[in-house]
Amino acid sequence: MDSIERLTKYDRLVPRYTSYPTAPHFSTATGSADYAAWLAGLADETPLSLYLHVPFCAALCLFCACHTTVVKKPEPLFAYAETLLTEIDLVADAIGRRLPVRHIHWGGGTPTALPPSAMRAIMDQLRLRFDVLPEAEVAVEIDPRTLTAEGVDCLASMGTNRASLGVQDFDPAVQDAIGRHQSLELTAACVAQLRAVGIGSLNLDLIYGLPHQTTEGVRRTIRQAMDLRPDRVAVFGYAHVPWMKKHQSLIPDSALPGREARFAQQQAADTTIRAAGYTAIGLDHFALPEDSLTRSFEANRLKRNFQGYTTDDAPVLLGFGASSIGAQPQGYVQNHPGVPAWRDAIRAGTLPVARGIALTPDDRLRRDLIEQVMCGFAADIAGTVARHGANRSALADAEPALTEMAADGLIDWDGEQVTVTPAGRPFVRNVAAAFDAWLKPGAGRHSAAV
Repeated sequence: MDSIERLTKYDRLVPRYTSYPTAPHFSTATGSADYAAWLAGLADETPLSLYLHVPFCAALCLFCACHTTVVKKPEPLFAYAETLLTEIDLVADAIGRRLPVRHIHWGGGTPTALPPSAMRAIMDQLRLRFDVLPEAEVAVEIDPRTLTAEGVDCLASMGTNRASLGVQDFDPAVQDAIGRHQSLELTAACVAQLRAVGIGSLNLDLIYGLPHQTTEGVRRTIRQAMDLRPDRVAVFGYAHVPWMKKHQSLIPDSALPGREARFAQQQAADTTIRAAGYTAIGLDHFALPEDSLTRSFEANRLKRNFQGYTTDDAPVLLGFGASSIGAQPQGYVQNHPGVPAWRDAIRAGTLPVARGIALTPDDRLRRDLIEQVMCGFAADIAGTVARHGANRSALADAEPALTEMAADGLIDWDGEQVTVTPAGRPFVRNVAAAFDAWLKPGAGRHSAAV
């Protein structure tokens, strides 16, 4: 089977597997009371990771599938920050003691849409209510178009040591189509500002599959981005989901690259970034050889969460803000996606959980295997089953798909060990899906595998 035949057969809609079970399977059966009990039951010295979601932007990018709203006035931003401070107190009170924090990630939206004084107040509150370790990673997602000099100074004063800059594509025609105008010069100036205040670890986010993109255009954008020498690069396939995000319907289907063109763009991105000296990490990340993400990948310690691939191995992720998702050993919880419902719950003194899911032993077994596949392109079925005290027959439903993918050259499989082949790497989500007991063919809507 050649690459085009594989593409035709396997470029299906499958989850990105930033969690398992995936978010569409969360329900109201798990709520605030469950979350409170999980928090209260955390063992002393349990290391934490914190995620703060800021669902605001200065303008709406047509490709965006995030929970975000355009805000032009400062009042809603200050109000949101005040509610975040209260949520931090609610969660810390539920835990009942000051636990250590290894990672803090600000996402959105555009976290730096918040006024600098509000961001500092939130960070101060986190340090007050949690034991933020001196070596903790503090990462912030940034829109270079709106970051001010005051904002740069604020990030430095907060202890930010990693920044992620949205780029997407430098081609003016593509930028016109997605409603995001951002020159190479502006991006380079932002990089220089961040490095000048000591924020030396930088990530750039790029996208293929956008309207009017070409393979050569993707190569050109990547070469320009590589000239900035970021420590990490993430290259995502555009997820066209107008049934979920109505503004994406402003992008006509006819402007999007077809399946084979999209695959060619993904392959061009991969080869161009690796040729620049970066190591391919998992499905869509790249890092310099000396970066901690590369070292984690090579040591088989790579993890995957709602922010993508990470070195973060904390067993607990606490989510703050509207729509944020948290992960605990017992399961997942997601806050109300809308700011009003999230705010009202917090004002009532309630943890603002809208839905979640409690993990079963089978979920934990399959989550382990899916993470192995997504992070290391291999899975030790026999060893994982033994470690979880499960019966090998529990995974019988995965065998037909694994057998078929082995015949098609996507994996090597001897009945106990699965290894994704080089030809199968673009389809690693399909391999992970073989272990997904929740995924029903034709049910739910996900993004294309490639």
